[in-house]
Amino acid sequence: MRLRTLSPSEMTADQKSIYEESVSSKRGTVTPPLRAWIHAPEVARHAGRLGAFLRYDTTLGPLLSELAILVTARHWSAQFEWYAHKKLALAAGLDSGIIDAINHRHVPDFDDPEAQLVYEFSESLHENCKVPKLLYDKAIEMLGETGVVELVGLLGYYALVSMTLNTFEIEAPEGEICDLVP
Repeated sequence: MRLRTLSPSEMTADQKSIYEESVSSKRGTVTPPLRAWIHAPEVARHAGRLGAFLRYDTTLGPLLSELAILVTARHWSAQFEWYAHKKLALAAGLDSGIIDAINHRHVPDFDDPEAQLVYEFSESLHENCKVPKLLYDKAIEMLGETGVVELVGLLGYYALVSMTLNTFEIEAPEGEICDLVP
């Protein structure tokens, strides 16, 4: 990591508070992007709380959330994000063939219409910076207004995570394999 990882003894009271909040949260740890954000405590505080909600508490559920996160990781070629969320996507039940197709920038074959919608919506927003009306209307119909807002939030948040990981050169942990293709 380009930034120095601060130990709790080196942290200000504000940084230590954020560190402790992260360790005692559902995450149970200080995530790699938070290790960078903690150098700017207000960024860390707000991004950490938003991330905790988007990661664990949306109406999308783990499978659709992890699918959207992998599309984002692939878009940004974020090594650590791909490494971490591929495991979580598999655990959530996302088919390995779908993950492999995303990794190789191929359109996956879906059996689940909601998963296909999340993939298409995510790809459209990342690649075209917008979502066409027909796709938007279908998303509202299938996910509801809350689900669509949460999906956009998830995609934006994980774009921030990816930019953080890439800027500060946070890759998969040493000795771990990240199979994200160039």
